[in-house]
Amino acid sequence: METPENTSQNNKFGNWLKYSATARMLMVGFLVIILLIPLSYIKNLIEERAYRQKDVVNEINEKWGNNVLVYGPILKLPYKTYTETKTYNEKTKTYFKETQTHIKHAYIFPEKLNTSVNVNSKTLNRGNFESAVFTSKMDFTGHYTPINLESKGIKPEDIIWNKASVIIETSNLKGIKSEIQLKFNNKTYNFETNLNERKNTNLDVLESNYINQENYLQNNNTEFSFSITFNGSKQIQLIPIGKTTQMQMVSNWADPSFIGNYLPNDETKQISKDGFKADWKVLHINRAFSQQHLKNIPNLKQFAFGTKFMVMVDEYQKSERSAKYGFLVIGLTFLIFFLIQTLSNINIHPFQYLMIGVALTMFYTLLVSISEHSNFLKAYLIAGTSVIVLITLYAKSILKTYKFPLFISVSLAALYTFIYVIIQLENYALLVGSIGLFLILASVMYVSRRIDWNNG
Repeated sequence: METPENTSQNNKFGNWLKYSATARMLMVGFLVIILLIPLSYIKNLIEERAYRQKDVVNEINEKWGNNVLVYGPILKLPYKTYTETKTYNEKTKTYFKETQTHIKHAYIFPEKLNTSVNVNSKTLNRGNFESAVFTSKMDFTGHYTPINLESKGIKPEDIIWNKASVIIETSNLKGIKSEIQLKFNNKTYNFETNLNERKNTNLDVLESNYINQENYLQNNNTEFSFSITFNGSKQIQLIPIGKTTQMQMVSNWADPSFIGNYLPNDETKQISKDGFKADWKVLHINRAFSQQHLKNIPNLKQFAFGTKFMVMVDEYQKSERSAKYGFLVIGLTFLIFFLIQTLSNINIHPFQYLMIGVALTMFYTLLVSISEHSNFLKAYLIAGTSVIVLITLYAKSILKTYKFPLFISVSLAALYTFIYVIIQLENYALLVGSIGLFLILASVMYVSRRIDWNNG
């Protein structure tokens, strides 16, 4: 049986919870922490859908064509080396000398390499997911200077000139969509796959027929040209093996990302909504390797350069970035209700705060689900409008007036607009976000000055 003293203490505690600003602050803070649980599940949902998209994109790319990396053309010259062995004959008490001949290969890079790349990009869809793919036509021209390997210790008579060939390495063998024909001094040669050459670079190797042009290779500049058409995805890169390497790339892709060891020339680079045009020029003094290599082809992938063809910020990235502001949205919305409750002495039950918080978390599930069937802006508008209308109507039933619900509606609309602007920005996101938060803090400090914090 409760005594009058216990009843009085319970009434005091109940009144403290009901009327004390400190108690309301503790309650609101506790609810914000509780609502972080469904927010974490929503973030996991977004990550799961993003991983699913990556799997689908990878599957589409594998069937259409992978990233494109071209390493070539490389002139492959076989040459003879000799070793002597001495064998002692017990009967004659003399040494017998035997000379063995070994075949090795020298790999010669061109003096000049020009590459013209024309890229036509498009999107492929599977269900709710899409991937950016392209078809590229790469035209190669250039020349070799007269071959002289005496500085490497190889005599001209030891080179097997009639077994010379040209090698091209690529990362996207199955994406090649046309026969490759090499014009070498106006003579035409075909290419075949040579898996035996695949050693250090882990690239697929194409090797031409034997080029029997001994006099030209020794005494003249040797012109070459060939074209490759690729179905590919993600990126196009070239390894600058020419003593002077130039590449010109034209595409209808509006958001290129230039990657690799070398950037295009700023003077000639053009980017617009209809596509881009870029030019590169790499000199031999810009990279740390020579034009002649013995024994094997070196792995020079670290010197590759080119363009990445990927969506800069896709729908799931935007949804994930907006979900990161979930704590801010819930906290500021609760703060608005707390200030209204404190300044107007309107009682708001913790359950009502909880319902408002759950409605705010529903925004992100709506955003993700709708954006899979529409663009992000439309999904954001539908999800934001739905949640704002729901909370405004609910606030009207709680606050019994039009003034405060209207203020809440405008505040939420401004907050969601502010977050959308931050999501769209890349270079200025931190700056705009910092200024916006500073203005919000200043507004809260201005409004809260009227609250008597010493009372309760």
